[in-house]
Amino acid sequence: MKILLIGEYSNVHATLAKGLRELGHEVVVASDGDGWKNYDRDVDLRRASTRRGVSLCYFLHLLRCFRHFRGFDVVQLINPVFISLKGERIAPFYRYLRRHNRRVFLGAFGMDYYWVKAGLDCTTFRYSDFNIGIKVREREDNRIWIADWLKGSKGTLNHLIARDCDGIVAGLYEYYTAYKKEWEHKLRFIPFPIDADAATLIPDFEKKVFAPNRKIRFFIGIQRARNSYKGTDIMLRALLRLKEQYPDAVEIVQVENVPFEQYKQLLLSSDVLLDQLYAYTPAMNALQAMAQGLIVVGGGEPENYEILGCSDLRPILNVQPNEESVYEALSWLVEHKSEIPNLSHESRIYIERYHDHIKVARQYLDFWQSSSFSSCPPLNQRS
Repeated sequence: MKILLIGEYSNVHATLAKGLRELGHEVVVASDGDGWKNYDRDVDLRRASTRRGVSLCYFLHLLRCFRHFRGFDVVQLINPVFISLKGERIAPFYRYLRRHNRRVFLGAFGMDYYWVKAGLDCTTFRYSDFNIGIKVREREDNRIWIADWLKGSKGTLNHLIARDCDGIVAGLYEYYTAYKKEWEHKLRFIPFPIDADAATLIPDFEKKVFAPNRKIRFFIGIQRARNSYKGTDIMLRALLRLKEQYPDAVEIVQVENVPFEQYKQLLLSSDVLLDQLYAYTPAMNALQAMAQGLIVVGGGEPENYEILGCSDLRPILNVQPNEESVYEALSWLVEHKSEIPNLSHESRIYIERYHDHIKVARQYLDFWQSSSFSSCPPLNQRS
């Protein structure tokens, strides 16, 4: 098949493309590299700035690129906002893709109308990026998300694409749940892809015993623009408390806004990753760390394992969205160092079983070729 993947979040499309190519398919990834993370792509759709002259050049660049985005068997969009334009200006580009390609699919992989709506209703999730129980998290960003997605042109675009496309892929339990009520008939949950074979294992991975006198190295990555949104501020406070309580047992590896390749190398110096306080599930950042043998402290709710059909692995140290819960989980690790090698191996097995990029690519092919989402006949699959 000839496949076009447009847009990028946290290496999802670049990794999926690798799996599809290994299965013999022709794939083009067109994206902005997800900003400063600078993920691999075949066609660069990066927008340098929003200044008027630069914006005009960017628009002309898009027109030139889109002339080549024709004749694909499958086009998948990372998000309704799959290029760096306002919602109303993206709609004509979507219609062009729809008109000149066989099938178009929407990714439910991040911020969009349905995710914002589900989080703000305070009933869909026990907690999320937007709510804690029946209360909305009071954050300045909420006004931006509401204006953009619930009341603005991005939301209108999201409705258009969700209604018109051939199918919707959700990469996490949360996104699947957000779309399920309205779009279950054209929705499929497929786990995020990870290239485990390419992941460099942490140096101590093969050791069966954690040296009792060695410090546990805790890794925390800070994204300045999303610090409170993802709960990194609270997790860092808990980690600093831990360091104060156990100064001879704890070491902190703290990084801020580094490119993906450098980030992977920095992970190798650590044992434990703290990631996404308000999540039910591990996303790409945590999954990459687990592929390298790190233990994740973050989202590992029962719903995550249920949607995967996993009954025997529990590698993630699940925490509730408060500092005390994080501190207790971290303290437990310090006091139970002997469990670290086993949890490390479970993390790797979890990735190989559910997130292997070849297995995930096959799930995408099965979904894309299903005749239940379009009047088109099934696509011919290449072996």
